[in-house]
Amino acid sequence: MALSIGTKVTQMSDTPLFFSVVIPLYNKEATVARAIQSVLSQTLQDFEIVVVDDGSTDNGARVVENIGDPRIRLIHQENQGVSSARNRGIAEAKHELIAFLDADDEWLPEFLETIRRMALRYPDCAIYATRYFLRTPSGKKMPAIIRGLPDNFEGILDNYFEIAVRSHPPVWTSATCARKTALQHIGGFPVGVKSGEDLLTWARLAIKNKIAYFSSCMSIYNLSSSETYEAPPIRMPDKQDIVGNELHKLIKEYSLLKSEILLQYCALWHKMRASFYLRLGMNHEARIEIKKAIHYHFIPRLLIYWLLSFCPLSFVRYTFRCFALRNYD
Repeated sequence: MALSIGTKVTQMSDTPLFFSVVIPLYNKEATVARAIQSVLSQTLQDFEIVVVDDGSTDNGARVVENIGDPRIRLIHQENQGVSSARNRGIAEAKHELIAFLDADDEWLPEFLETIRRMALRYPDCAIYATRYFLRTPSGKKMPAIIRGLPDNFEGILDNYFEIAVRSHPPVWTSATCARKTALQHIGGFPVGVKSGEDLLTWARLAIKNKIAYFSSCMSIYNLSSSETYEAPPIRMPDKQDIVGNELHKLIKEYSLLKSEILLQYCALWHKMRASFYLRLGMNHEARIEIKKAIHYHFIPRLLIYWLLSFCPLSFVRYTFRCFALRNYD
């Protein structure tokens, strides 16, 4: 396996590392049992599972209760959003290493064992993450595109933002474990954000902390029809762009030598918001986001987005759908 140059490597030991697995739950009756079973099927069994039911209106909580494993704790709260649910899980977690899993995703059997290995080798890191599979509603599965890393890389991810601006998110929540103290230091996940809350959280941690990464796929991101462009976005972008504003603040915290790459990262965020608005037929809002993206960094695809903002909605959705098919075929 490839290790980054100068990385501190410690000898593996037989000392157990216990994990707290945090699963936010909101109306995922159909998938939560699969998610939890993927945890119970891990080759490493030193964990607790904290399921935070965020005011579900279906029978998801009952499904969890019926599993009956004593390592599962089910916590109920009024609906406050996924960030609040994750933060509640962080607060309730008994262990320093907190692994996250959404109720509609799943781990491969060796995920926690892989994270444990990295935690022992790289004890100074705040984040331990792996590559992941993307699976479409039709069942097609492909590895996330992570450019800039060799195959079977394991080591310190020194260039997180450089990789992020030209790849799928290298750190994705259901393939990530973070230290409780580091999460608490940044205030956890941002409350009141409907989309991008995880992206902002990992960016905040990546600014000042080390990330250990393994480039083999150890979890599965089950995409919705909206995420494969077969259906319109489920949620409208937050009117108050908390994520964009907070990412802008991070530019001042980044070194001058690397601030340019964070400008590109901000541009990518606004490009993403523009794509949501285009698919919702909100062309004026899309053009505002395109201009914001260009302010940070010019991305050639923004020209296509600008042209699409003057096209009929049916054509816009067709174009996005064709692009998705090219990626998932």
